[in-house]
Amino acid sequence: MTLHRKSGRNNIDSCLFSTGTSDPFVKFKVDGKNIYKSKVVNKNLNPAWNESFSFPVRDLDQTLRLKVCEVFTLLRSNNVKYTENRMFKFANCKNMFRINKHWPKLVHCCMCWLFQGQPISPAQVMQLMCGQRNQVWTGIYTVILVEGQDMPDCGQGDVYVRFRVGDQRVRSKNLCIKANPQWRESFDFNQFQDAQEYLAVEVCCKRGRKSEELDIDLTRLPVNQKQLFTHALDPNKGRLVFLVTLTPCSGASISDILSAPLDNPTTFEEMQEKYGLMNSLRDLKDIGCLQIKLIKATDLPSTDLSGKSDPFCTLELGNSKLQTHTISKTLNPEWRTALTFPIKDIHDVLVLTVYHDDGDKSPDILGKIAIPLLTVSNGQQITRTLKNNNLSRTTKGSITLELNVLYNPIRAGVKTFRPKETKFAEDNPKFNKKLLARNIYRVRKISMAILYTLQYIKSCFHWENTQRSITAFLIFVVTVWLWELFMLPLFLLLLIGWNYFHITPGMASYSQDLVSSLSFFFLSLQESEKKGLMEKIHMVQEIVLTVQNILDEVACIGERVKNTFNWAVPFLLFLTCLVLFLATAALYYIPLRYIVLAWGVNKFTKKLFNPYAIDNNEILDFLKRVPSDVQKVRVQFYI
Repeated sequence: MTLHRKSGRNNIDSCLFSTGTSDPFVKFKVDGKNIYKSKVVNKNLNPAWNESFSFPVRDLDQTLRLKVCEVFTLLRSNNVKYTENRMFKFANCKNMFRINKHWPKLVHCCMCWLFQGQPISPAQVMQLMCGQRNQVWTGIYTVILVEGQDMPDCGQGDVYVRFRVGDQRVRSKNLCIKANPQWRESFDFNQFQDAQEYLAVEVCCKRGRKSEELDIDLTRLPVNQKQLFTHALDPNKGRLVFLVTLTPCSGASISDILSAPLDNPTTFEEMQEKYGLMNSLRDLKDIGCLQIKLIKATDLPSTDLSGKSDPFCTLELGNSKLQTHTISKTLNPEWRTALTFPIKDIHDVLVLTVYHDDGDKSPDILGKIAIPLLTVSNGQQITRTLKNNNLSRTTKGSITLELNVLYNPIRAGVKTFRPKETKFAEDNPKFNKKLLARNIYRVRKISMAILYTLQYIKSCFHWENTQRSITAFLIFVVTVWLWELFMLPLFLLLLIGWNYFHITPGMASYSQDLVSSLSFFFLSLQESEKKGLMEKIHMVQEIVLTVQNILDEVACIGERVKNTFNWAVPFLLFLTCLVLFLATAALYYIPLRYIVLAWGVNKFTKKLFNPYAIDNNEILDFLKRVPSDVQKVRVQFYI
């Protein structure tokens, strides 16, 4: 790409003690790296550079940044090979924010702003000032990864697929490579107004390089229509089958606190009617709406030598993310901003992070809080103490906000038994020995609970305690004599009621998974001894990271089974009680053989009626909504 920089017009005098001139120069950066710096034109508000330079373009998704005005130009363009003459009107917004004496100039720019000859709104002015693109999404791309066809076994291990839309990236689960691997997974990506989005698809093998990469232009997708893609991979590598659907989505917005949507009585009544019980079956995917009034933060940590910070906030709900503007040179910022999110899952947790804007460098985290949606008290102004990055301890500062949640309980209950949304992939997941040690401790704790229970039962058989053994014997005889299958869910209902008054420790039986994982770990270590040094290091890192994640999954499942019955989340307990009550009634009035027959017929005919149906397990999907012990401590699930 070749750039010819000609001149600038009407540059802003950025000096605190104004002399009517500036010394402008321009820095060009690609993906955060300086590629060119112009000469400095001294004491001139209309500089003429007349310089040219070229640089290689390795990726059409790279971003070119001009460090005088915060103008972003995407290199992806249909006419990138042609010469463009373009004039940019800009303002040095950071300096304007930091010079209190020049507020009239700032107000004038906000009211009379022109970009390429077109007037824009104050919200767009704020986005240009903050160097951000439009954050509000208008639609959802739903990608359903169905299967692979005629994929040969090349001895490269497990196969998986990666999808990327802009900065949003997900990865499918690993499947043992075979002729027709079945993934049956769904992923959601946000559609933004100001971006020409492309869906990048990569088919990869765990022990090899990616075998195929393709781009799909999402701007040509019709609305609310499933598009089936059967893409042929490299010769003799088979085909990949997936579906893409574009669904309009409303509910995400950023506005001034005085223009909060739910504060408008008409809008509030419309939202109440939309999520009312009478309209429960209208759109099962639209669970509800969350509104956050971000008021202020107080006593934040200082990061500059002057003892101040430049704070801004990001708010995340699932995979949705919005960001506020930056307030410079203060430890007590007042954003007074209203942000709204559409709710995809009532069990999601709102994560609010306060950052320090460090210019071109990565922002520093000043604090974070996490608020489960089910704990929100509507319209109540709350002040929360900030915590560190992993939410393990409190830090300096607090934040004040007001939350409102409107949702349909029937839709939320139905979503509870459906697959949970896949989180966007992290850039570089790293091994953490503290996390590994904690997961081992959690699994050991569950294993000890199982062992203690087995020893207790064994002691009853050995008559170590006469009273205990007699009681256990009578209970055993009466239970076996009178037992019916419908009593199982009834017993679980009684267990929930008992735990309401006396919480008992839970149990889980996943020690075999742990043993098999550790066995695989040591076998892989032995195999790595035959390889080179770097291959050994990479293999050990990957294996240890895998073991760490497996231990976390095992511990989470065991803790979630326990927390299902100890009133950690009342909404889930109500759902559990309802399901158990219905199961008790069904098993009492309907013979077991008819229930098993209906289940089997549904499983055998499910794919016939819907060839692209996503496989799911309602029990596991439900358990993923139950908080583990770590989540309970971090985000305070107790109400």
